[in-house]
Amino acid sequence: MDSLLRKNKGLTLIELMVALVITGILVAAIYRTFIGQQKTYTVQEQVVDMQQNARAAVNRMTTEMRMAGFGNVSMLLPNPGITIGGKNYTDVVNPDYPAAGSVTILYGIGSTTLTAIPASNQITVKSLTDSQGNVLFDTGDRKYVSIGGVESYAITNIAGNTLTLSGNLTYGHLARMDHLDANGNPVDAYGNLVIVPVFAIRAVSYQVDGTQTLLRDEIPRPSTQVVQLAQPLADNIESLQFGYRDASDNPPASNANIRVILVTLRARTNVSDPEYKTDGGFRKRQIASRIHLKNMGLEL
Repeated sequence: MDSLLRKNKGLTLIELMVALVITGILVAAIYRTFIGQQKTYTVQEQVVDMQQNARAAVNRMTTEMRMAGFGNVSMLLPNPGITIGGKNYTDVVNPDYPAAGSVTILYGIGSTTLTAIPASNQITVKSLTDSQGNVLFDTGDRKYVSIGGVESYAITNIAGNTLTLSGNLTYGHLARMDHLDANGNPVDAYGNLVIVPVFAIRAVSYQVDGTQTLLRDEIPRPSTQVVQLAQPLADNIESLQFGYRDASDNPPASNANIRVILVTLRARTNVSDPEYKTDGGFRKRQIASRIHLKNMGLEL
């Protein structure tokens, strides 16, 4: 009987305390592992966001900078140049404008189509706005036009959809046109569309402001843009540097000789990590790109 009672007496206080201590150690270890994994995940997520942010910004700049000079903009340069927003541009690539460390490029952007050539110095376009409703042409800051991407002029007058140009056209852009279809599009004798794009020439700049925001500014700004300010392209950009090379990969003698733009962008995470003892707790990544200006030196 005594033996049976001893077997059923349960846990002693010491045994219970030992079990609780072991359980506590296991829970603490599991919790610590969970916290560590959660922190690692958070850090990786921040780093991935930073890298994607930086790469998207560099890709956008690369795409646009490759277009520098598109539209045979050089026909208007260096004299008299292109005056937009109170600034007279005499080069396609303009380093350190509008601020030190920034760059502004010129190229044909947005488009409509050519429908008629009433005179040697006139063109008629399908619309004065692009597909987004932005005004393409006027006689102010939007007075520069490229026809077919091969010749550029200033607009001296606009009557309806007919633009009077500062010079006579060189190319027979609508040589195959037979008539306009029901939608006002030029077609040949077989009803095939004769598409000649007409581009608006704009100045586009990139710079990092005092809040570490990479800004893209299109001048003149799109008419449908609600807030007429430079548009943020990427946040947490610590620095943006541009370098320039000529066709021989040497520093260019002048802006007109620039054929390559070197872009170096350094981004950082949006919050600091107290346990990361370098760079004030911010993890950083640097991306470099070498951009060849494919439209430079190809003037017609």
